[in-house]
Amino acid sequence: MKARLVLASVIIPLGLIIAAVPENTTKPYKLTAEQLLDEVKSGTQFIGPEEVADMVISKDPSLQLIDVRSAAEYEKFSLPNSINIPLVDILNSEWEGYINQDIKLNVFYSNGTNEANQAWMISRQLGYANNYVLQGGLNYWVETIMNPEAPENGSPNEEILKYNLRKGAGMALGSEASEAAQPVAAPGGAKPPVQKRETKKRVQGGC
Repeated sequence: MKARLVLASVIIPLGLIIAAVPENTTKPYKLTAEQLLDEVKSGTQFIGPEEVADMVISKDPSLQLIDVRSAAEYEKFSLPNSINIPLVDILNSEWEGYINQDIKLNVFYSNGTNEANQAWMISRQLGYANNYVLQGGLNYWVETIMNPEAPENGSPNEEILKYNLRKGAGMALGSEASEAAQPVAAPGGAKPPVQKRETKKRVQGGC
């Protein structure tokens, strides 16, 4: 029974996302619905806000943030150095070079995750790699990076280190709330490791 509920929690949102995806009349899809469902259930398309924040702060050249919201929303607020490719234009040929490549790590984001997931699903169905989704979208980004909640006294060291990373990232990215916060002491002042994803390198040379 529990397995059915878990499966339903994946399939129902998937169906809603597919229904909202712009109609593709120009490019053949390369993945079946079953293959895409398997990838959605694995959750490997998500990349955490801590990892993205670490790459933004370090000016990692392999990161490309892609805002799939409307141009109006993008103008009001966007993540540093992101580009705007509205979901309704995701199949436009002018953006193919950005989405279909194997050098940069693309991270789609929207206010939540629905629109970003739709963009990712389209890119995966077309067989494109190196595309991911910001976990929780901008709403979760603001909550965890720009305004992290301090751990309670006696919290595990891992939680304290995670908070300090988030607070430091928020300060570096200009969060007034984070600047006002005080760091929580952790043994040795260690920084929690951020596991970075490797991007594929294009082979040079050839005819």
